[in-house]
Amino acid sequence: MKQVELVVHSPEETKAVARRLAEQLEPGMVIALEGDLGSGKTTFTKGLAEGLGVRRTVNSPTFTIVKQYEGRLPLYHMDVYRLEDEWEDLGFEEYFDGDGVTVIEWAHLIAGQLPEERLTVSLFHRGGDERLLRFEPSGKRYEQLCKEIFPS
Repeated sequence: MKQVELVVHSPEETKAVARRLAEQLEPGMVIALEGDLGSGKTTFTKGLAEGLGVRRTVNSPTFTIVKQYEGRLPLYHMDVYRLEDEWEDLGFEEYFDGDGVTVIEWAHLIAGQLPEERLTVSLFHRGGDERLLRFEPSGKRYEQLCKEIFPS
């Protein structure tokens, strides 16, 4: 499976897709989020959190880099936009190999530190509230995840 594309028409639809994804997530899964400012990365993360049963309000960890939320699985929410140096040793692998799900906004900025196997979700503006969501699985675990969520 190469990639799956969906068009959503509102922030609520974006969250609904993410909630559906969250129901299938397992410990140690990594989701790399890409998209311009305002494309819906944090909205997508809020949907993941809802699907994992997180009760706290989720917002972008812009100045703290990582926020942790408790739900069915821990959710590690990273925003690496303001990192000065991709190679700063911030212990990302501890999250990637941990017992929760890691979601990284602006993931390309730490491309060299990302695990090879992951799900990349790119969000693109299409006018108004409409977005194109592109899901690109890397690795069998993520290919199977996409097959379960987006059956042909």
